[in-house]
Amino acid sequence: MQPSVKYNAKDHDPESARIDGNGRCYPNCDSTVWLRSCREEIIEPIEGHVIGKIPDWIKGSLLRNGPGNWKVGDMSFQHLFDCSALIHRFAIKNGHVTYQNRFVQTNTLKKNLAAQRIVVTEFGTSSVPDPCHSIFEKVGAIFRADNGSDNTMISIYPFGDEFYTFTEAPFIHRINPRTLATEDRVCISDYAGVVNHTSHPHVMPNGTVYNLGMASTKSGPVYNVICFPRGDSMFEEARVVASIPCRWKLNPSYMHTFGITENYFIIVEQPLTISVMEYLKAHFCNHNLSACLKWFDNKPVLFHVIDRNTGQLRYTFHSETFFYLHIINQYEQDDHIVIDICCYKDPEMINCMYLESMTNMQSNPNYAALFRSRPLRFVLPVTNSVSLASRSSKQKSSNRQRLIRSITLMNITNRLQQPRIKQSESQYADITFLTTSNKLNYSLTNSDEAEEPNDYKVDSPVNMVGLKKSRAQAFQLSDGRVFVKPELLCEMGCETPRIHYENYLGKPYRYFYAISSDVDAENPGTVDVLNKTCKQWCESDCYPSEPIFVPAPNKSGEIRKEDDGVVLASMVWGGFNENKVGLLVLCARTWTEIGRCVFHTSGPVPKCLHGWFARDIV
Repeated sequence: MQPSVKYNAKDHDPESARIDGNGRCYPNCDSTVWLRSCREEIIEPIEGHVIGKIPDWIKGSLLRNGPGNWKVGDMSFQHLFDCSALIHRFAIKNGHVTYQNRFVQTNTLKKNLAAQRIVVTEFGTSSVPDPCHSIFEKVGAIFRADNGSDNTMISIYPFGDEFYTFTEAPFIHRINPRTLATEDRVCISDYAGVVNHTSHPHVMPNGTVYNLGMASTKSGPVYNVICFPRGDSMFEEARVVASIPCRWKLNPSYMHTFGITENYFIIVEQPLTISVMEYLKAHFCNHNLSACLKWFDNKPVLFHVIDRNTGQLRYTFHSETFFYLHIINQYEQDDHIVIDICCYKDPEMINCMYLESMTNMQSNPNYAALFRSRPLRFVLPVTNSVSLASRSSKQKSSNRQRLIRSITLMNITNRLQQPRIKQSESQYADITFLTTSNKLNYSLTNSDEAEEPNDYKVDSPVNMVGLKKSRAQAFQLSDGRVFVKPELLCEMGCETPRIHYENYLGKPYRYFYAISSDVDAENPGTVDVLNKTCKQWCESDCYPSEPIFVPAPNKSGEIRKEDDGVVLASMVWGGFNENKVGLLVLCARTWTEIGRCVFHTSGPVPKCLHGWFARDIV
């Protein structure tokens, strides 16, 4: 039996005592690694100092993307997601490593540099108002595909032999994987008709790419799964292979990723939404885009299961409310779909990435609790569940529009004096309450738009999950809907999770690798999802980024295991070591260090977010 998690008001009081004598709540965490700005690009590769050994068989480039500069002239961005995109490259060959970095030459960057101020509104930062723009120009700008920021600073993925940087806006930039030069800008809206897409598409073994985007239709917003078939015309031949309507027409869900298995697409529709009305208001009033986010704290998360062959929605499952950014992996097993997700209780962690929050984190004893996530496993029993087709008549009777309680996710900058998301005592409880709670904290009646949530107990339920050794649960309710409860994979905060992607995407797997989202804990770590155990690697004042698995080369007649390879991670150091960056190589099986390469640069190197290992590109 997993112990229940209870909130202790004394332990979580904002005025509680500091952890160390210097008044720092988190003496082992230096938030300034996220606050650095790259002042000078490293266009030509520089040599580093190897400690230990870099395996000779590793050949390729570790490409990384992330925030590069907080400043434009005398102005500063207010959120981590606003910073100008910076690409890093670690080129590895014959045991040697070089490093370089360059800014993505986005239109946003060019406009800001030309004006020497922030002239394009970002997620958490409003632009300088332009008095020359009339009301009619503002209205027209809403409907232009090139309206808004194209700052693709989140991730980087291959499309065939080319590499593109991503953000949620429908723009991607082609990056030369050897020189890091920006070679092209593509507007996905021109080919797929979406107004945004996720930052994490899925690259299949044959090179075909799938992504999830949102499109506007006459009947309201829809989620479209887009296929980019491998070939010379991946964008021109892009097509929508599945489409489902959004739960709320005026509040489509915020999507950062989605799931794919052999036979299904999985869309996890969380109650963090983009308010259409707030978006229009923000555009006219020059508010930052975070003001458009609304959190429905009493509404369920919906797991939509779509048939890949027909594009039809087959099942929808319900769970208690949670927030997520990243899905670890998903697969089919014995008439079930298993999906593992890094879950938070709510989206307060987005507020934690504001400049003000990170600057003051050492004086906020609740910061770690607000950033606390846990990897949870949900199991969806697809064959024993009632098909959506048989419930269509019931659903038609529940289309009454009622007031939905929501919370606007506003930024916390002093300049705008906007309130942050509502906090409560339960906010500081661990997300693992999902695995222990016996109550549903939202209405599960047919009226999904109920004005107030109700608490329901599941009396004498029959667990529909039939997988051996699984502690996840699923219960069918009287109206035919299925409510799922997850199991905890490990007691470690996990973020930017990666797996042996080439061989185990959408398939049963055992290991994933992640950095810790616990600012008061060690990282990164590897998690054994079979035995529910984890290993951690940590070094004082060292901060690795997303760990990427690279499989060892196959030998003739030899069967490789899932964890036969290495894990690569870029790393920076805290304190006065801002002009220092490194590449870490860990043995994926033993989680011990094999070697590292350390570089001393002419200027600060910020911590990065996501990346890709480009095999044989050196």
